[in-house]
Amino acid sequence: MKIAIDAMGGDHAPHAQVEAAIRAVKEFTDLQITLIGDETKMKPLLTDSHNRISMVHTVESILDTDKPTTAVRRKKDASMVLAVNEVKAQHADACISSGNTGALMTAGLLYVGRQKGIDRPALSPMLPTKDGNGFLLLDVGANMEAKAEHLLQYAVIGDAYMQKIHQVEKPRIGLLNVGTEAGKGTELTKEAYRLLDESTLHFVGNVEARDLLDGVCDVVVCDGFSGNLVLKTIEGTAKMLFSMLKTELTSSISAKLAAGMLKPKLTGLKKKMDYSEYGGAGLFGLKAPVIKAHGSSDSNAFFHAIRQAKEMVDQDVVAVIEANLLLNRRQENE
Repeated sequence: MKIAIDAMGGDHAPHAQVEAAIRAVKEFTDLQITLIGDETKMKPLLTDSHNRISMVHTVESILDTDKPTTAVRRKKDASMVLAVNEVKAQHADACISSGNTGALMTAGLLYVGRQKGIDRPALSPMLPTKDGNGFLLLDVGANMEAKAEHLLQYAVIGDAYMQKIHQVEKPRIGLLNVGTEAGKGTELTKEAYRLLDESTLHFVGNVEARDLLDGVCDVVVCDGFSGNLVLKTIEGTAKMLFSMLKTELTSSISAKLAAGMLKPKLTGLKKKMDYSEYGGAGLFGLKAPVIKAHGSSDSNAFFHAIRQAKEMVDQDVVAVIEANLLLNRRQENE
């Protein structure tokens, strides 16, 4: 199996990508990695001889300030474009980037293409829950607007992903809404509720944002605008809480002593809430796995994005999604 990595994107490039690649090939003996970026910066970081890590040299990259469609079309030698092209050319089974989200979405659509039965791909991260199992949120910004049929497709995607990657036998599907009652929400959510309720999925109904971290369901579907608000709110709240906790636990000698005693528990809590342990956000609905790692991903976060991509290839998630979509369409027509 081979995974292509854009080594120029993100805040910690290329150190995070190279360190993660070294760790990944040590842990997964059947894995080959192609790092795409400035070879003069990557080569010194490959301190050991790794015959399963190769490099493709380029100095061009897509910036966060670039317009996605224009950048992808004009910067043919950008590290992100070359990484996606590795998948298109079947030189890689999956690719990962922590660069410009819109550009990765555009490159994925242009070069990898949508899989059959998907109208619009969804950007979907795993988010933490208090029980440590997490939930998949579709969509968090690939599409700011959506139709009810798109949310049903997201649900089918999420169902397949949670079964194959997280071994959830019968994933609970929830529809993000302002209330749990069936008649709540916009015309979009009302129609999506009807479609989900009539499907063969394990639909548990509407779910409110305040209940998501309690683990009320395994998959949450919504339009990209709402999903992005949820994602940024959760990230910001977690960051603020840990900052406040750190301030309080270092405010006095007695607080520092208490912090020392609580350190193992606090470390476990931080790990449970840390996005880096969950991998990246899958760009679901394409013909091959494309993973968007967080822009601030360190080597640990990037390693888990590699693990996630590998698991998706191992479990043939793309084919499972397509089969489930076909089955769902047949059941609707019966």
